[in-house]
Amino acid sequence: MEMVLLFAPLVGALIAGFGHHIIGDKFAQIVATGFLFLSAILSWVVFLSFDGQTENIQILRWIESGTLVTDWAIRIDRLTAIMLIVVTTVSSLVHLYSLGYMANDEHFGEGESYRPRFFAYLSFFTFTMLMLVTSDNLIQLFFGWEGVGVASYLLIGFYIRKQSAGAAAIKAFVVNRVGDFGFLLGIFAIYYLADSVKFDDIFLIGPELSETELNFLWRDWNAANLIAFLLFVGAMGKSAQLILHTWLPDAMEGPTPVSALIHAATMVTAGVFLICRMSPIMEFAPDTMSFIVFIGASTAFFAASVGLVQNDIKRVIAYSTCSQLGYMFVAAGLGVYSVAMFHLLTHAFFKAMLFLGAGSVIHGMHHEQDMRNFGGLRKKMPYTFWAMMIGTLAITGVGIPLTHYGFAGFLSKDAVIESAYAGTQGGYAFWMLLIAALFTSFYSWRLMFMTFFGSARGQKHTHDHAHESPAVMVIPLAVLAVGAIFSGMVFYKPFFGDHHKVEVFFGIVDKGNSYSSDNGDIGFSLIAPAFAEEVSINNSMKVDTVVDGHKVGGGPNLNDKLGKGAIYMAPGNHVLDDAHHVHWLVKMSPFLAMLLGFLTAWLFYMTKLELPRRVVASNPILYKFLLNKWYFDEVYNVIFVRPTQWLGRILWKLGDGKIIDGALNGIAMGIIPFFTKWAGKMQSGYIFNYAFGMVIGIAVLITWMTIVGSE
Repeated sequence: MEMVLLFAPLVGALIAGFGHHIIGDKFAQIVATGFLFLSAILSWVVFLSFDGQTENIQILRWIESGTLVTDWAIRIDRLTAIMLIVVTTVSSLVHLYSLGYMANDEHFGEGESYRPRFFAYLSFFTFTMLMLVTSDNLIQLFFGWEGVGVASYLLIGFYIRKQSAGAAAIKAFVVNRVGDFGFLLGIFAIYYLADSVKFDDIFLIGPELSETELNFLWRDWNAANLIAFLLFVGAMGKSAQLILHTWLPDAMEGPTPVSALIHAATMVTAGVFLICRMSPIMEFAPDTMSFIVFIGASTAFFAASVGLVQNDIKRVIAYSTCSQLGYMFVAAGLGVYSVAMFHLLTHAFFKAMLFLGAGSVIHGMHHEQDMRNFGGLRKKMPYTFWAMMIGTLAITGVGIPLTHYGFAGFLSKDAVIESAYAGTQGGYAFWMLLIAALFTSFYSWRLMFMTFFGSARGQKHTHDHAHESPAVMVIPLAVLAVGAIFSGMVFYKPFFGDHHKVEVFFGIVDKGNSYSSDNGDIGFSLIAPAFAEEVSINNSMKVDTVVDGHKVGGGPNLNDKLGKGAIYMAPGNHVLDDAHHVHWLVKMSPFLAMLLGFLTAWLFYMTKLELPRRVVASNPILYKFLLNKWYFDEVYNVIFVRPTQWLGRILWKLGDGKIIDGALNGIAMGIIPFFTKWAGKMQSGYIFNYAFGMVIGIAVLITWMTIVGSE
C-alpha cells in the first residue's frame, strides 16, 4: 500500500507528460488526477490505521560507497503520516480544481497543448514531496528536497510568456540553492561524526554531539549547535524565513493552483518538517533553537506588516503564508514540535482554501487580481464568498475564548502563542506573534471587505460579467472548508491538549504507560515557568525523569525515548506543559488581537472609506517602506546582484574575450601559421630531408631514454 501511495503520482506524471499524445489531453488530466486521489485515500488509510510503531519498508539498494550505505526506503511514523495526508489531500484537490481553472487559460494560444504538461508538473511535484517526507535517511530526503525545487521552478515559471513568472522562478531556484548549500554542509557534518546518514543511527548521537567540538571556518564550534544551525539554513530557504524569504511572495506569479500547492502544504512546509524530524539533534542545540525562535518570530512580524498594504489578492495571501511559517518555526524552536505540526496541519486546510478561493475570484473576474478593482462580489460569487469567509475565520482565529471550540487557526495558532509565552516568559517571540496576529486579522478582513463588500470598482464590463466558478472548482473549496472548521477541534488533544496523548500519538511512549497531569485551562500566575518546577516535581513519580543524574520514577529513563518516536522532547523541556498553565489573559490575547484587527479593518473599509487615504498621506515613508517589502529586494540587488553582474562582465570581457579568445586567436593567427610555414619548407619532396628528420627524432628519443634510465 505504501509503495502504491508513493509512486502513484509519479505514474500519473509520466502518463500525463508522455502519454497525452496517445490518450488525449483531457483523459491525461483525468488520469493524473485519479492517481492523486488514489494516493490521498491510501494516505488517510495509513494515518487512521497507524499504531504508533515506526516501520521501515525497503524499496531498493541505492548508494553504497565505503561506510556510506543508503537505501531507498519508506519510513512510516506519525510525522510521516501527518505529512502524507497534508500533501496528498491538498494536491489531489488542487488537481481537481485545475481541471476547471486551466480549461481555457489566456496565457496560451488556441491549439497549444499545455494542460497535460501542467498536470505532469503537479504530479511530479507531489511525488518528490512524498519522496522527501517518507525518507529514512538524509540523502533520500535531499534528493526529494531538490526534486521539489526543480518542480517548483517549472510550475512557478509555467507562464512562459510572462516575464515576472520567469523571474520569480529563477529567484525561487537561486534562493533555495543558497539554503541547500547550508543543508548539505549539515549532512556532511553528520556523516563525518556519525559515519551514517540513516535516521535510526543519527537520532541516537545527540548527547554525544552536545559534548563534541567541530572545527569549522577557522574555529571550534559545539557540534550539535553547528549541525542544527546548518540544517536550519536549509529550512530557511525552503520555508522562506527572514533573509531567505524573498522568493515566496513572488512564487504566486504562477497559476493559482500552483500557488495553493506551494504555499499551503508542500514545498514551504518541508523546512518545518525537517526541524521536527531532526528533533533528537535539535534538543541538544539550545543556542540554535533560540536563533530559530528569533528568526521565526521576526519572520511572522515582518511578513504580516508587509501584508497590511498589498493590493494583489494572491500576494496578500502569500505574505500570510510567510507569516504563518514563522509561527511554526517559533513552536519548533521552543521544542513543542507537536504544536508546530498542529499549525502546519490546520494551516494546510485554510491556506489552500484561501488560495483556491482567490483563484475562483480571479477566474470569475476574468483574471483581475487587484483588490482595488473588486467590491460587491458577495452576490455574484456566493459559494466562493462563503469559502473565503470560512478561511478568513480560520486564519484570524475565531472561536470561543478559553474553550477548545473554534475554527482551525483559533486552536493551533493560539497554541503557538501560548507556547511562545511559556517558553520565553513573555519575551520577544510572544509579542512579535501577538502583533502578527493583529496584523493578520486586519489584512485578512481587509481582503474580505475590499473583495466582497461595498460598491463595485474597476471596469464595469468586468463586474457585469463576473460569475461563480464551475462545480469542479467549488467542490475542493467545500472539502477544504470542512478541514478549516473542524481540524483544530478534532486534533487538539493529540497535538497539544494532553501531554500523555501527545507522546502516545507520536510514538514516544506506548499506550500502556500511565501518565496524568492536571492541565487546567486557566492558571494562577502570569509567568508559566514558575509553574514548571512544581509540575515536574508532581509528575516525577508519574513520569520517568532524571534529577541530578539519577533516575526518578517507576519507568525507564526518559533518555530511553531518544530516537523512539517521531519526535523527541528532552526531559528538561517543559514548554508543552507550561503552555497550559499560562494566565487566562495570555490565553485571551490572540482572540483580542483578532477582534482589534477586525474592528480596525471594518472602520477603514466599511465605514470611514476615506480613512485609508488619510493614513497613507500622513505616513508616506512608512507606507512606501511596507509596500516595498522593507526594501529587501533593493538591498540584495546592491549587495549581491550588482557585484555578481559586475564580476560576470569582467570574466566575460577580460577572461573570455581577451585572455581565452585572445590566446586562441593568437595561436590560430600567429604560432600555428609560423610552424605551418616552417613545416611546409621541410616538405621539399627529397628523400634525404625526410631521412634527416627521422635521424634527428631517433637521436632525441635515445637521449631522453638515457636520461630517464640513469635516474
